[in-house]
Amino acid sequence: MTGVSEGAGISRPPTAVPPGERGATRIADRVVAKIASQAAREAAGELPAEATPPHATVVVRHDTARVRVHLELGYPADVGARCRAVRRHVRERVGALVGFDVPEVAVQVERLYPPASATAQGRTR
Repeated sequence: MTGVSEGAGISRPPTAVPPGERGATRIADRVVAKIASQAAREAAGELPAEATPPHATVVVRHDTARVRVHLELGYPADVGARCRAVRRHVRERVGALVGFDVPEVAVQVERLYPPASATAQGRTR
């Protein structure tokens, strides 16, 4: 005998737990906010060097996320088109990565930055 007990080699199949009793996965609001922030960075395009990166706040209820993105942009820019792109991309990424419905993405433009050359020269009369 090698010192192994007789029942040691036998394994039992795991007991099946009904789906309703298995528990649930909860994704924290701050995780969804980080995903939304990253998606906004991807969609916003090139930002001025002094601009703060986009950040998001999120309210999650059941499987629905409402997102507010805060954004700083360079000027002149097509603000409407850039905001539409951010809304669309945030909705797609949060939906794809988290599986939530995103009925609302509000984009708030916090600041517009003029071109660097315009601020360096100042005003002329």
